[in-house]
Amino acid sequence: MGAGSIGCFVGGRLLAAGEAEVVLVGRERLGREIAEHGLTVSDCESETRHVPASAVHYSSEPRDLARCDAVLCCVKSAQTTEVAEKLAEILPPDALVVSLQNGVNNPDRLREHLGHERVVPGIVAFNVVAQGGGRFHRGTTGSLMLGRAELAGALTALTATGLDLETHADLVPHQWTKLIVNLNNALSALSGAPTQELLSRPGFRKVIAAVVREALSVLRVAGISPAALRGVPLAVMPTVLRLPTPLVRLVTRRQIRADPQARSSMWEDLERRRSTEVDDLNGAIVSLADRVGVEAPINRRIVALVHEAEQRGDGSPRLGERELWRAVTAIA
Repeated sequence: MGAGSIGCFVGGRLLAAGEAEVVLVGRERLGREIAEHGLTVSDCESETRHVPASAVHYSSEPRDLARCDAVLCCVKSAQTTEVAEKLAEILPPDALVVSLQNGVNNPDRLREHLGHERVVPGIVAFNVVAQGGGRFHRGTTGSLMLGRAELAGALTALTATGLDLETHADLVPHQWTKLIVNLNNALSALSGAPTQELLSRPGFRKVIAAVVREALSVLRVAGISPAALRGVPLAVMPTVLRLPTPLVRLVTRRQIRADPQARSSMWEDLERRRSTEVDDLNGAIVSLADRVGVEAPINRRIVALVHEAEQRGDGSPRLGERELWRAVTAIA
């Protein structure tokens, strides 16, 4: 449900594995694209799989999910409540719904309409870019994570995709870690820079470090402890980002591999003149800061800048390193 970049990539891997009947529900525009070109999924490890159009069941109607045993919910956060209401109407009572979405609040939004036992929280720890022509490219390494490990057996088809699959009894610390990592989505959107460029240029890393440092301070006051990122505590991330570029490359390559095509979905949203998920990413830090009575001026400013770009409707403002620093630190 929500066959955009993530949905088409994971759905394409499921289809290519041939272990499950798969229905993709998404925008009509993508449906026409896939009908013409088929569905091709590739990744930064040089693996490409193609599914011909005749083998893809793509629909713009959620009711076509009615026979599914499990639904991977990949819609943007703003659509979660509406989609949950629709799924509650059409799915059989034992069907699972897995939240493969950004942020930390979407599983609870789904549970409000579907019940606690049917919803499995999930994390997509990699980036996917839509390249046009039915092609979806995974630009970074990373796994699929699922909470409630006792239910993972009902989703065995995912193991046939070749994607790394992790299960955790408590996914919440990992959700906060993913949110912290995703705070740079807005910086990619505002700068237009791909992931590799954000990490290779000191001026951009300076901004990322400030954003992450502020977010971690808010979580600390709130009593939230995010999980380590591939064995490395997030608390060291701002320090690492301020190191000389060769050292940053050495450290980050051990954590994640990103190819030149990796970009944030928020950048894509601005380029396609769509609303973004900034309220569920940097905005989640701002909301948490308000609840615990501390300030988060940099993340608050980033939320405002992204909303301004949405309203202009002319894509990414493409701010350079110094422009971005001045913009996010220009506190009104």
